[in-house]
This record gives sequence, C-alpha cells and structure tokens, in this order.
Amino acid sequence: MRKSLGALLLAAVAATMLSACSTGQGSTESSGNGGASGGVTTIEFWAAPNPTQQAYWQEMAKAYESEHSNVKINVSAIKESPTSEASIQSAIAAKSAPTMSENINRGFGAQLADSKALVPLDTLDGFQDIIKARNMSSTIEPWKFADGHQYVLPIYSNAMLFGWRLDVLKELGYNEPPQTYSEIVELTKKLKDKYGDKKYLWAKADLADPTAWKRWFDFYMLYDAASGGNKFIEGSRFTGDRKAGEEVLTFVDDLRKANGLLARQVTDPFENGVGVFTDVGPWTFTTWKEKYPDLKYGDNFALTMPPVPDGMDPKDSKTFADTKGLVIYASATKEQQAAAIDFMKWVYSDAANDAKWFEQTNLPPARDDLTTNDSFKAILDKQPELKPYAENVPHAIPPMDNAKYNDLQTIIGTEAFNKVVKGQISPAEGWANMQRAIEGALQ
Repeated sequence: MRKSLGALLLAAVAATMLSACSTGQGSTESSGNGGASGGVTTIEFWAAPNPTQQAYWQEMAKAYESEHSNVKINVSAIKESPTSEASIQSAIAAKSAPTMSENINRGFGAQLADSKALVPLDTLDGFQDIIKARNMSSTIEPWKFADGHQYVLPIYSNAMLFGWRLDVLKELGYNEPPQTYSEIVELTKKLKDKYGDKKYLWAKADLADPTAWKRWFDFYMLYDAASGGNKFIEGSRFTGDRKAGEEVLTFVDDLRKANGLLARQVTDPFENGVGVFTDVGPWTFTTWKEKYPDLKYGDNFALTMPPVPDGMDPKDSKTFADTKGLVIYASATKEQQAAAIDFMKWVYSDAANDAKWFEQTNLPPARDDLTTNDSFKAILDKQPELKPYAENVPHAIPPMDNAKYNDLQTIIGTEAFNKVVKGQISPAEGWANMQRAIEGALQ
C-alpha cells in the first residue's frame, strides 16, 4: 500500500509492451475494449493486484451478471510490472485500456485526467444516485478536482491515525494521549528524563527520507490537522496555509530539540517500545495479531487523530486519507460507460456490499455513516480498533490532484520536512524554500 510510485512509461516504450499488457481486446468500435456482441456489453474490470480485492470484485461481478444478462464483466488483476500505474499508462498508449479499474489515487487520477484518459463521472447518468445511496456526500467532497469534476469514486478511505504506547504514557502519569503540540513537547521531556536514549517520542527512519509517498504519513497528517483540511495544492496552484505549515514544522523542530525524534532504522520501533507515537493504518492490525499479539487496543496502545496547534480544538482535527477508488476510461464505448456506472450503482446501492468489503479487506468504505449504519455494527464490535478509523472517514483529506504529485511531495521533504528533522534549517525558512520550489515546479 505504501509502495513508491515508479516513473510512468513513455508511449513509445509502452507500444513495445503491447503483447505483455494487452487484455486481448480488439480496437474497433464494435469489439474494441470489450465492446458489444449479440446484445451483450462486455466490461473489462482491472482490480487491484491484491487477492482479497480481486476476489471481492469477482463476486460482485457474478452477482451483477445474474441480474443483468446483457452485461458481461471480466475481472482481472492490474499487472504490477513495473508498477500498476505504469501498466495502466502503457495500456492506454497501446489502446488496450480496460473499461474501468480500481486502485487509483487522486494524484494518479490527475495524471490520467490531464491526458483526457478518464470519463468525468459526474457527467454520467446515475453518478449522483451513487453518492446519495451510499451516503458519502462529505467523504467525496474533497475528491472534487480543480476543474470541478469528479474523476474517481473513492472505494475506501483510511483516515490515518496516530498510535500511542498507552503503557508507556501511563508510566509517565498520563491516562490518555495528549492532543496539542505543547502537551506533547512536555510529555517528550518527561519521557527523556525517565528513559534517556532508550525511548523516543517518534522513532521512524522515514522522517529523514525524501521519498514522496512518505510525506503522506508524517507531514500531511499533521498539516491536514493544523490547517483544517487545506488542500495544499489545488490543480496547478499552490494554496498552502503558511501559518499552519510553519506551526507543523515548528512542532517537529521542538521535538527534535527535546531529543524526541529518532530518524534511523530500528526494527519495529513502536511495536518494541522504542517509540511511543507513530502513524498507524488499519492494515497494521493483521500483522500485529500474528507478530505482536500482546499489543491490545485500549490496553497498551491507543489511537487518536493527529495533534493540533495550541489554541485549536482537537475535535476539529483533520487527517490524511490513504484512499483509492474507481475510474471509467474514456476509450470505453458509450454502452460500456453506461454499463460500468450502472454496475457501480448496483454495488453501492446496498450497504451489505460495503460491509462485505470492510470485513474482507479491513479497508473502511468511503462512507459518512460507518458508525451509524447497522450494516457495519458487527464488524466494529468484533474489531473495536477499527472504530476510530470509521468515525473519521468524513474528516480525511485525499492526496493532491496534480499530475506532478510525486515530484511535488519530494520537494516537501528535501526543502523543508527532512531538513527540519535533521536540524539543518529553521521552520520558517524551510516553509519559504519549499513554497518557492513548489511554485516553480508548478509553472
């Protein structure tokens, strides 16, 4: 899920990969991209390269086909060589794109939308019905692209949370995690007084790593909270909130000054108690149950939304959404586009389908009502550690809608965040340098 996105293949290179990436579809209007034959419209659906997700969509496709004899849905996994994004781009260049696919984040969606490869979903009959039936008006709002269209329907939304080692906090006299910057800096000082270099507040090598996607799980989580969900970049415009950004960088700098950061490789620092604070996604719990069964939610670890600057109500905190969704490709025929949106409408008209997804994948459906809809109650009762994620789906902000998102997020690290972590630059100077570099890259 955190795999770094590779560079996209050029069309010329993509053409040479036709035999490897082609779905075997023709290129004519009648049979190309699945087409229609004998009154049956065929949809090629590319699922995420994850067995659980592929199995889910195969089940949904068969159920839909049983009620719609005029539609055939072929589900297959997106090829990961060299990356799923590159495979999609090469298929588009080779005119062998599927009808629809999942596994699309908002940044990659912007790349595809810029090249006119996607259908604006809001222009298709039935899209608004999906939003209403699925109860996802708040969740999908920040997905709107700078041109006013919705190109991606989010399937799941991991409202990223911070984990706290509650057992260590209790040893320091805390019954619950602190929620504001000054409270956390104070806790850090107590932590260092008691444990010295044996424990750190935030122990994570990624803090000093400029790799683009790593900013989703440190800078963006803090920034989304401090800025009230400011999008940072909208389309080709830098819209960052300087005050919020400098507050975030100052907070990180204060933790550094208190010797609360450990930005080097340590084996599972949070799980082993070297760090007491780190980002945690819901996919983590499967690994913990196998590898760290002693970690118990509410006993020795807690989950919270990102902390906020002093003077801000923690209840207003926002966070980063680790989220991906469905798209329909512009190369699909009108019949295929209509069938694809109807399939989406059918899937999401029944909350039981989202419940099945949630249960099989641990990925919270992109809905506003996960904690109030009875369809999800049994899942959350069985796995209470998922409830904070479910509660905060409407408060999570997806990635930027810019085709250069990989380069732009690298700049956040190289010009500001990583340098502040290392003590090489002041927060104000780091923000100014980062803004200047990003605005230059956006030209």
